[in-house]
Amino acid sequence: MSPRIPLALRGRGVKAGLIALPLGIAGSLIALPLTAQAAPSPDAVISEVYGGGGNSGAPLTHDFIELGNAGTAPFDLSGWSVQYLSGSPTATTKWQVTPLTGTIPAGGNYLVQEAKGSAGDTALPTPDATGTIAMSATSGTVALVHSTTALTCLTAADCAADGTVKDLVGFGTAVVREGSPATGAGNTTSVSRDAALTDTDDNAADFTGSAPSPRNSTGGGSGDPSPSPTPSPTDTAPGSLRIHDIQGTTRTSPYNGKTVTHVPGVVTGVRSTGTKGYWIQDPDPDGNPATSEAVFVYTGSATPLVKVGDSVLVSGKVSEYYPGGQSSGSQSVTELTGPKDVVLSAGNPLPAAEAVDAATLPDAYAPQTPGGSIESLELKPDTYALDWLESHEGMLVQIGDSRVVGASNAYNETWITTKPKQNPTPRGGTVLTGYDNPNSGRLLVASLTGDKLKADVGDTLTGTTAGLLDYGNYGGYSIQATRLGTTVPGGLTPDVAKPGKSNELSVATYNVENLSPADSKSKFDRLAQGVVKNLAAPDIVSLEEIQDNNGPTDDGTVAADKTVAKFVDAIKAAGGPAYDWRSIDPVNGLDGGQPGGNIRIVFLFDPQRVSFVDRQGGDSGTAVEAVRDGKKGVRLSVSPGRINPASDTWKSSRKPLVGEFTFRGEQVFVVGNHFNSKGGDQPAHGVFQPPTLGSETQRTAQAKEVNGFVSSLLALDKKAKVVVLGDLNDYQFSKPLATLTSGGVLTDLINTLPVNERYSYVYDGNSQTLDHILVSPAIKKPHYEIVHINAEFSDQVSDHDPQVVRFK
Repeated sequence: MSPRIPLALRGRGVKAGLIALPLGIAGSLIALPLTAQAAPSPDAVISEVYGGGGNSGAPLTHDFIELGNAGTAPFDLSGWSVQYLSGSPTATTKWQVTPLTGTIPAGGNYLVQEAKGSAGDTALPTPDATGTIAMSATSGTVALVHSTTALTCLTAADCAADGTVKDLVGFGTAVVREGSPATGAGNTTSVSRDAALTDTDDNAADFTGSAPSPRNSTGGGSGDPSPSPTPSPTDTAPGSLRIHDIQGTTRTSPYNGKTVTHVPGVVTGVRSTGTKGYWIQDPDPDGNPATSEAVFVYTGSATPLVKVGDSVLVSGKVSEYYPGGQSSGSQSVTELTGPKDVVLSAGNPLPAAEAVDAATLPDAYAPQTPGGSIESLELKPDTYALDWLESHEGMLVQIGDSRVVGASNAYNETWITTKPKQNPTPRGGTVLTGYDNPNSGRLLVASLTGDKLKADVGDTLTGTTAGLLDYGNYGGYSIQATRLGTTVPGGLTPDVAKPGKSNELSVATYNVENLSPADSKSKFDRLAQGVVKNLAAPDIVSLEEIQDNNGPTDDGTVAADKTVAKFVDAIKAAGGPAYDWRSIDPVNGLDGGQPGGNIRIVFLFDPQRVSFVDRQGGDSGTAVEAVRDGKKGVRLSVSPGRINPASDTWKSSRKPLVGEFTFRGEQVFVVGNHFNSKGGDQPAHGVFQPPTLGSETQRTAQAKEVNGFVSSLLALDKKAKVVVLGDLNDYQFSKPLATLTSGGVLTDLINTLPVNERYSYVYDGNSQTLDHILVSPAIKKPHYEIVHINAEFSDQVSDHDPQVVRFK
């Protein structure tokens, strides 16, 4: 599945822990309970945490922890400490301690300076306490402790039970935290509470990411050594800088980290939820196509008080915000932070929105700097689509009638194409044909109006859709729409596969997206209809993402018999066969996927059509092998079995399931797969072009294991019929697929389809494939179909489309 956070809510204060994703992915999202009532803490809390001090691009030289006191009396810190724990502790991880002295003034702050890095150009204000802890910029836990003895708790529950812990802040992907971890921390951003020091015991709700603003007990702050005065209502003269000066002609501002004063503009949009702030645009552009005339003003936890049409002067600090964190490879958004604004007048006309159509965005997507970043390159908006979009960051844009190429999701986001002739699929999408062609015409539409779209691929968004051009790590550039067009249906209907003939064996693969007994009856029923009606009840179905009997509850349960039984019963109720099944339970927590879910591969088979050859001994740790059977034959050593499960190749990933079947007296080997996800790859829309696909290394190694196993079968019987299938989490043109098919042992059937039909998944508006069926040379004239029933529809029961092959 694809965890998604709406662009309007992404980046800071979002109650979810996510990884940056490239063109396609499978992953998980966990909902966590929130405390119902928000209130300021009665006295001392951790008010701000910054671990990026001295890192690349950091404004400050040191890490710091700031404490705040919401009480009416000084808070004595004698015998107290602040402590730090890494975001992913192991059994040997230790808390690091900085003892404290003195007091936190009533209504004041207390600054703890920690380790210094090699970069940064601004020192902290005089600290109240000094330590040497080198904190992570992106993930970790900080505790305020009524003791100077190092804590020993390594889980959120154990730390909550420790009476010496006064306050706890986990950020990034920290496993020790209150509620969900705070998001938005990085080299250039801290996480901080609001001015009231609101403390709901949910770090994600209480902390937001923004430019660091350390304060000590005397009230001294950091930033520009001689900050400009806050403009007053009587001081209405514009400053010397305009927005286009601040934006500059590269992806980062030439004034990054500096305070600017009285920047004029007209308010063009306001965002009062999630990442709060507003956009301003200069109605008097400079005529340079490389410089944007708009900028986002980030107000943090404060709801903007300005209105669209206000003419304003804004003073604040220029900051480059990286939505996925700087290490993710995302581009940055130039912002004004800590703003002070003066409203000069209201009701002013807005600058005209720039039209984006088929001729606007260049066909070339981005400049290429193999192994390097495009961040400092001069923008060429007439040459590269990514440069055109960056040079219009924050500006008003609009589109006319546009075809939908990515169905509306739960966050009211819809992908359209501005280039309808760019690699169209027969069903109205835009197909991904290679790494060097990510389809430059795609844009995400995310509504700021409250109106909801419910569009499928192939529908048309008619009329004018207009809004602010924004950037986020999940999806890249989007139109934050203040005006939405109307959806006109394109008439897309689910596919129905041709039923096989009686002498044809049919084998299918289907990723059922974290199926467990906790799922609704409607999900089971709809998946069952897909198997019976749309796939025509295949003889064998390889299922991916079958969870254990209690789903994401992490209590050591690994059996999935209740999950499978509920699905088999739903299939029978839908008029399908009484499927039998085989699988191997994984070791708890070792196969990746949603924590606690223990996803695995399961074979369903129709015992009236095929027989499963059971050979004892297959378990989670035993490797299946090809064994000589007679003079020319081959069989499995165990059935079902797993391919080399002890190999590090399968670390935190599903192990392939191998089964031996017979159909009308013929032997068939089926290998079900679910390779590791694309999590952690650099985004296609980021500053590294081409992006580094770090996860590909493990998938390539996994493909080599499967290729080697199939080769061992064919070495003993070159006529062996082998079907390799499943969610391989990669494209037909990828290195893992080339490795899997090397030596001619397998043919990837998706390559037998026309180029514009090679997809089973839609991600970021690109129709692409992660799922595959491959066959050995002995399988002649296979009839192969991708059955489109999910990925192109807003009302989907899984994010993957199933596939089926039939052969005699």
